[in-house]
Amino acid sequence: MTALYDPETGLRTPCTVVQFDRVQVVSHKTREKNGYFAVQIGSGWRQPQNVGRPLLGHFAGNGVSPKKFVAEFRVKNASGLLNVGETIGPEWFTEGQFVDARSDCKGKGWAGGMKKWGFKGQPASHGNSKNHRTMGSSGASQGGGSRVLPGKKMPGRMGGNQVTIQNVKVLKVDAEKGLLVLNGCIAGPNGCVVKIQDAIKKPWPAMPAAVEEVKETLTATA
Repeated sequence: MTALYDPETGLRTPCTVVQFDRVQVVSHKTREKNGYFAVQIGSGWRQPQNVGRPLLGHFAGNGVSPKKFVAEFRVKNASGLLNVGETIGPEWFTEGQFVDARSDCKGKGWAGGMKKWGFKGQPASHGNSKNHRTMGSSGASQGGGSRVLPGKKMPGRMGGNQVTIQNVKVLKVDAEKGLLVLNGCIAGPNGCVVKIQDAIKKPWPAMPAAVEEVKETLTATA
């Protein structure tokens, strides 16, 4: 994360910088073959000897280099399927539009009830011995079936789940350096993988020049 300053008003805007690392179209999913339309996107790079044979054959069959991360983005119909091998950069987004950023939040490991759920804890004195941070009883002995009800908030694994931050505004697009500056913060630690798509709760932005060029290419190919 960093911040942008308005030179006129001096307003400080916190933001998150996302870098595009060799983002490329790997393959397509079609309704006839898979039951839905989707574009498979890969990013990063891996040594071929570190990739399994089935996945290595998948990349080689489509003529792309082995990718470290692979994700799918659903599209409405066949017109949204980009050419295999097409490179995607920050220029696919426009300044001022809204996107949804999906990533895995920070993993906290095993956490108690106070850290995970914000429990108050037990009294610090008056006979309490070595139970200051325990959650106490978890189920009734009478009237409730003498059991712990499903969904009870208890200690357990915390974090590491996929979180979607909706309606994140794009502040700046730097196609030369492959950077996209998003307003505010998004889930996940530094260096995590972020999947960005057009916001579903906001009007779609005008098509950028890169998208128009690809659509013209698809029309000419068809």
